[in-house]
Amino acid sequence: MTRTRMIRLLPVSIIGLIGFCAMTGHAQIPTSRDDGEAIKKIVAGTTEAFNKHDAKAFVSFYSPNAELVTVRGERMNGTLEIEKGLASIFATRAKMATLKTLDVTIRFIRPDVAIAHVTNEMSGVVNAEGETQSPHRELSIRVLVKDKGIWRVSAFHNTIINSP
Repeated sequence: MTRTRMIRLLPVSIIGLIGFCAMTGHAQIPTSRDDGEAIKKIVAGTTEAFNKHDAKAFVSFYSPNAELVTVRGERMNGTLEIEKGLASIFATRAKMATLKTLDVTIRFIRPDVAIAHVTNEMSGVVNAEGETQSPHRELSIRVLVKDKGIWRVSAFHNTIINSP
C-alpha cells in the first residue's frame, strides 16, 4: 500500500475506531459539568419533595411517561399514576418517613442519557403491622433523559441494601 493511500485511509480508520468505541462503551461521552450538576439537583429535589411528602413536587422532576418501581415492587407508569401512588404511600406507610442521600454516582450513556445510582438512608417507614421499621439503606437506579435542554427522570427502580 502506498503512503498516499495510507494517509487517505487514516481519517476513515479513525472514524471507524471512534464509532466502534462508542458502540462498545469505550469512548468518553462528551458531557458538561453542568449536566452532572443538573442531575444532582434533580436527586436533591426529589429527596426534598419526598421529605415534604409532596407527590406533586416529586413528579415535577419526571418525564410524562416515566416508570417508577418502589422498594416493595409496586410499579407506576406516567406522572399521574406516580403522583397518585406516592400520595397514597405518603398518607400511609411513609407518613413520617424521611430520606437522607448518602451517595450519588452518575454515568453518561450518551450526552442526553444518564444513569444515576443513589444510595439513601430511609427512616420512619411503618410496616404492615403499624410498627416503625429501623432505618435502612436503599439503592435507587434512575435513568435520566435530557430533552430540549432539561434533564428528567425517565425510570426509577429502588431496592433495599442488605446490611453486612
